[in-house]
Order: sequence, then C-alpha cells, then structure tokens
Amino acid sequence: MVTDADQPLIKLTYDDRGEAGRIAWVTFNNPAKRNALGLEGKQLFIDTLTALKHDESLRALVLTGAGDRSFVGGTNLAEMKDFDLAQAEASATKTHRACDAVRQFPVPVIARINGYCFGSGMEIAACADMRVASTEAKFGMPEVRFGIPSGMEASVLPRLIGWGKACELVLTGDHIDAAEASRIGFLERLVPYAELDAAVEKWVVSLLACGPRAVRIQKRLILDWDRMGVTDGARAGIQAYVESYRSDEPNRLMTAFLNRQR
Repeated sequence: MVTDADQPLIKLTYDDRGEAGRIAWVTFNNPAKRNALGLEGKQLFIDTLTALKHDESLRALVLTGAGDRSFVGGTNLAEMKDFDLAQAEASATKTHRACDAVRQFPVPVIARINGYCFGSGMEIAACADMRVASTEAKFGMPEVRFGIPSGMEASVLPRLIGWGKACELVLTGDHIDAAEASRIGFLERLVPYAELDAAVEKWVVSLLACGPRAVRIQKRLILDWDRMGVTDGARAGIQAYVESYRSDEPNRLMTAFLNRQR
C-alpha cells in the first residue's frame, strides 16, 4: 500500500560503506499526516525491521521521518476513533511489536528526530539506542487527552527520564520542547536541524571504527542488562566477553592498535 503521494509509508534506503558494511535508513513516510502511524504503517515497519535483522552486512540502523516537521506524530486518530475492541487490541499490539523490533534489533539503532515526536513516535524513539533531535522538535505522550492511556513501551520512559517526569508526561499529556527533552536525559544530542545528519554521521563513524561482531555482542548484552539485576548482568557480561574470543576480531583489532602506538 502507498500514500496519497504514491510513496511507501515506510521507506528503506541504504548507505553503502564498502567493506565496512552498510547503514540502513528507515523513514516514516507520510509527511502530509505528520508521519502518523496507523495499523498498516505499523505492520510495514515491523515487516521491514524483521527482514533487515537478517542482513549481516548492517552496521547500524537510522530511523527518521520524512520532511522537516515530524519524526512520528503519533497514531492515526482518524483511524483510531472508530476502533472496536478487537481493532484496539490489534493497534496496541502492533505498537508493542514495532517498539520491540527496535529494541531487539541486532545492531545499534539511532533515532534521528526531525520534528514532532508524539505517542507511539516517542515510544519508538525511546527504544532506540541513541537519540539526536533538532532544536525545533517537540515531544509528548498525549494519549490521555484522547481518552486512552499511554501503554506498551511507554513503560520504557521511567528508565530513561525518571519516574517523576514520566508520570508528568503520561498523566497530563503535556508537550515538552527539545531543550527539556535533552535536559531530562531523553536525548543524547541536540543540534540545529541543519546539523542532524552530521550528528548521525559522528555516531556512524564511531560505530564503524569498532569490531562489528563485538558491537552485536554488546547490543545483546545491553538487553540482558535491561532485564537482569547487577549480579546476573555481570555473569552475562562474562559470557559475552568469552564469546567475543570465538573469532579473531579481538586479536586483530588489538594488534592493529598496538602497531599504531609504535
């Protein structure tokens, strides 16, 4: 299915870095509706990430919105207002599956937030590994203003921004600006709109300088940290450390570093 402009709701492009691998860019592509996600868009996003996760050449995934106004402006209200119970469950389940596809993605996920980031958009961004936003971006969880709670991966927010601020956002439906989102720890970087791509590129360059296998192991370990206590997390870390030596990557990268010091 395509938008009115005859473009896919979810657009996939690649940035080929030769032997270093590829960067995948997934764009929420419905700018006329602030890139709001309906049932179809959510499923296309899930399908896209499900297919991408098997690509061993990938080094990173960048998520962004089409145009200069919106990352994801929430869910399609025109569709939501007439949901029956089955459709409501399907929509909420797809939001969870979309967010979980981001969290479980095998390489680092960068959210390039170029504008409005509301509701399911903020949940998706929260599940990315790193977030950069333009100074013009706006954030919020406005669901209660439309008669529904913020659920699904809104549960990630207290871990990122603390219980107090998370409660404020989901209970009031208020919006915050990008400066506030940065101050409370939701964003790692905040830049003018014109510098968004340069900020993403800095992270990409850093990731490409790392061992690709080590980064994938580290990503899995981060998920372990999220569900484990400190002791179990440390044990998982030992196993991951040993696993990294099942290839020549540690020896090769350490040797190269030592040779540069001579």
